[in-house]
Amino acid sequence: QVQLVESGGGLVQPGGSLRLSCAASGSIFSIIAMGWYRQVPGKQRELVALITSGGSTKYVDSVSGRFTVSRDNAKNTVYLQMNSLKPEDTAVYYCNAAAGVAGTGVGDYWGQGTQVTVSS
Repeated sequence: QVQLVESGGGLVQPGGSLRLSCAASGSIFSIIAMGWYRQVPGKQRELVALITSGGSTKYVDSVSGRFTVSRDNAKNTVYLQMNSLKPEDTAVYYCNAAAGVAGTGVGDYWGQGTQVTVSS
């Protein structure tokens, strides 16, 4: 199996910055893509940003130009640098990985979530 451990959430004022990290561990033989989703109560979880093993990235329009996703393949770690944060970015942020696991095949894995609150 794959374990995803997130860190870096917290409370920040509007206009501030936060950096989220997510480290994957387990019997991983390949990671196809890693990314970040977010969810607020009463709404569906939405994709924020993802990055493939080849370095291609995708962002939801609302964060484009403010957030940057990056990845350290050697460490199986994905980062989300969040700048110019807005109150509407407040949510629980979840790390996701599409990974191949020995003896299991490719699966979809989730972290436990980390709260990001943007408020003055």
